[in-house]
Amino acid sequence: MIVALIVVFLVLPLLEVYVLVQVGQVIGALPTVALLIGDALLGTWLTKRAGRRAWAAFREALAQHRTPATEVADGALVVLGGALLIAPGFITDGVGVLCLLPPTRSLLRRLLTGVVARHLGVPAARLHGPASPYARDQEPGASPGEVIEGEVIDPE
Repeated sequence: MIVALIVVFLVLPLLEVYVLVQVGQVIGALPTVALLIGDALLGTWLTKRAGRRAWAAFREALAQHRTPATEVADGALVVLGGALLIAPGFITDGVGVLCLLPPTRSLLRRLLTGVVARHLGVPAARLHGPASPYARDQEPGASPGEVIEGEVIDPE
């Protein structure tokens, strides 16, 4: 954990400054600043668009009485991607775009699920999917689509 914090708060800003200086030497200071402003504006637009789609998917999952695990993870990645795109720097912009594009967001979501599962001590496959014990109308240990016979007993 300490290594991750050192990377995020020391190494990343130094890399960002280095990349900004290198880009500034190649294209000039004003075009570099204009490019950063354009990145922030484009990032804001992409975040708004991806955020609306993630919110719609979340609401649809709730309307269908499904656990919105995938939708929540997508929403978190959209927020992270938006924050990274708005922050000045080309490295964070690149990672932010990866968080917003659906194909790469899907890959990052699977990685995030694995990290969360490892911290919770739960197999990642059990956190979501049709075989999930949290799936609606499914008994724990039952196969998807399996019918379990039962009888209602009135306590009166």
